Amino acid sequence: QVQLVESGGGLVQAGGSLRLSCAASGGTFSSYAMGWFRQAPGKEREFVAGISWGGRSTAYADSAKGRFTISTDNAKNTVYLQMNSLKPEDTAVYYCAALRSGSIFRGASAYDYWGQGTQVTVSS
Repeated sequence: QVQLVESGGGLVQAGGSLRLSCAASGGTFSSYAMGWFRQAPGKEREFVAGISWGGRSTAYADSAKGRFTISTDNAKNTVYLQMNSLKPEDTAVYYCAALRSGSIFRGASAYDYWGQGTQVTVSS
């Protein structure tokens, strides 16, 4: 059974940084794609960034380009989302997701497994 556990959320001032982690277990992730999504109150869940497990391919939402970086540590089965220059509009619950495909998809419905989410709050 695949399990994804996020950590690293918290409260940060605008302009600050956070690094989210997603520890994956219960699967052979070399053939998976991983994604970070976020959901703010009253809004739909949206794609933030994605990566093929080997790290050969990455994708970012326009809102994340230039500020966020997704990466993997294969030895630790962990996916990271480094978030810099945070803005109040980045406030949301951030979710890690896994897809049994080597291709990155931006639609949440494509993903097979989800973590429980971690809250990120950016104060102005």
